[in-house]
Amino acid sequence: MKSDESVLAKCLFFTSNRLSNIMRKVADEAFSNLDIASSYVYLLILVNQYNGITQSELSQKLDIAPSTSTRFVDKLISQDIVKKEYQWKTAHIYLTDKGKYICEQIDDCFKNLYKCYTDILGEDVSNNLAKEMWEVSEALAKKGY
Repeated sequence: MKSDESVLAKCLFFTSNRLSNIMRKVADEAFSNLDIASSYVYLLILVNQYNGITQSELSQKLDIAPSTSTRFVDKLISQDIVKKEYQWKTAHIYLTDKGKYICEQIDDCFKNLYKCYTDILGEDVSNNLAKEMWEVSEALAKKGY
């Protein structure tokens, strides 16, 4: 097997991971004024949108393992961004006042993120790539991956 860059450039697994790593850096920069890692932003969006969401629902919507969801929620609880309330045996997640304040700033951060990569790639490429990547991930998920 060839070991040069052309092999890597043709591998969807490698290129998607490479893009993910680069985009994580861009997102961390765009969300830096929130004082939380960009990986927590989508969790906050869901808690804001679905007040009282369960950790199980968070895991499902974010497509992450329950243990990852627990770790994320515990980290945000320690920063007084979300709180956990139990109804019977089920934990429900709510934003604190600090969490609500952070959520108010998220839209501006997304605008910064979008601007960062569209300035380089252009809007058409950016939007088409996002759409195609979503469609590919949906097709693979439907096959059980």
